[in-house]
Amino acid sequence: MGIISGTYMLEVICLSLSIICIACITCHPLKKYIQDWNTLRHVPNWKGAWPVIGNALEFSSNASDFFNQIIEGTMEYRHLPLGKVWIGPVPLLVLFHAETIEGVLQSSKHIDKAIFYRFLHPWLGTGLLTSTGDKWRGRRKMLTPTFHFSILAEFLEVMNEKTEVLLKKLETQAGREPFNCFNYITLCALDIICETAMGKNIYAQSHSDSEYVRSVYKMSDIIVRRQRAPWFWPDLIYNLLGEGKEHDSRLKILHSFTESVIKERAESIDNTSSDNDSDHVYKRRRLAFLDMLLKATDDEGNYLSHRDIQEEVDTFMFEGHDTTAASINWAIHLLGSNPEVQTKVQQELEEVFGSSACSATVDDLKRLRYLECVIKESLRLFPSVPLFARTVSDNCKINGFNIPKGVNAVIIPYALHRDPRYFPDPEEFRPERFLPENSTGRHPYAYIPFSAGPRNCIGQRFAMMEEKVVLSSVFRHFSVRACQSREELRPMGDLILRPEKGIWITLEKRQH
Repeated sequence: MGIISGTYMLEVICLSLSIICIACITCHPLKKYIQDWNTLRHVPNWKGAWPVIGNALEFSSNASDFFNQIIEGTMEYRHLPLGKVWIGPVPLLVLFHAETIEGVLQSSKHIDKAIFYRFLHPWLGTGLLTSTGDKWRGRRKMLTPTFHFSILAEFLEVMNEKTEVLLKKLETQAGREPFNCFNYITLCALDIICETAMGKNIYAQSHSDSEYVRSVYKMSDIIVRRQRAPWFWPDLIYNLLGEGKEHDSRLKILHSFTESVIKERAESIDNTSSDNDSDHVYKRRRLAFLDMLLKATDDEGNYLSHRDIQEEVDTFMFEGHDTTAASINWAIHLLGSNPEVQTKVQQELEEVFGSSACSATVDDLKRLRYLECVIKESLRLFPSVPLFARTVSDNCKINGFNIPKGVNAVIIPYALHRDPRYFPDPEEFRPERFLPENSTGRHPYAYIPFSAGPRNCIGQRFAMMEEKVVLSSVFRHFSVRACQSREELRPMGDLILRPEKGIWITLEKRQH
């Protein structure tokens, strides 16, 4: 009894110390906490929150269970305009209706990312994803031209080349037992982003056990676990724990890799510029986002520092492969589960490509209108980023409720996209919803797979191009049958929406 009591007391002391640290470190002193508690008392609670601890102990540490708790809450409280939960001393508004989300996302004021994004800072610094205020505005303005469609078209060769490698990998599985395709697609997307972002071929599809590849995945998992556990938020405590030490170890691997690539690329550009036939030499090398970052200047003509460039390269690597890979995987599952839709996709592919084995061109991709509807409907049901958060930057009203400055608003596209007012029979897979005649009049904030407003995703056209290339190639060569029901997928809402046990399919080669 004494041992149990002592252990219990130790846990209480640790939790209490963590709460005290959290209250100080996250800039939520007691006065602010009490003010927020009083101001927000009229906002409906999802659950009864404990003082200081809030709802933190009510949420599961298992990623699938945690996400299901969130989604069950949105279903249970769908009749409410918004909800509220507390994670430790931090209040979170929960928004999943187009009308309340619009007030946050369309504003040029509420562009700061929520407190939870600070855990990405050690990896990504304050690049385009995590920066705020004037730095974000300046960086966005500087980087927007690099995502012009004419520049994106230059990356099509890389996308086709890496997809060819994927097809060879998938061919070994054709006509065989069910297999998990999730990793195949993810490694292909990683190959694409590495070469388009950095001009570096890491051969992820052939070397999936590389330290860098493993560290990209591991770091994402580490960050998500920390975000969900307030007692891990204080750096002082976290850095003493095993997971904190692994975080630092993975960080060194990721940063040393991108640092070496940036240095190598910068030296290559210097050497090229000193060559007598520099234009000819430059044209022989494939374009990469990194090349444009090395040449980018702000309004005053200042170049980005190598540290600034590393922030953006690391951000491209993080944002540019996992999200797209997840979306492609969900689309494969949905097409494999709906053979009549798959038939329509393949009919369109035959109309565009005929019996040709040639790679897709920009004009081909423009003609794949039904496939584009399939991708959009897949993103409706399974948005790659199932929830994200902003900080309310000024006192305001949302749906008549007073919201104090500094509160974090969590926006849940996964629930938003299932609003039956805008998407009747929301669980059904119907790509026709996104035909022009069926989209007219829909609330502009009812569908936000790439966020919306001034801080929408800068890379959405890149993502759509890549998804069209990969999916058109897969379904030109194979017929797919899904081997899981929707219920068996158990989505995990980490930083990216993934199925708990992958995407299991069978493949049959198509006859041309």
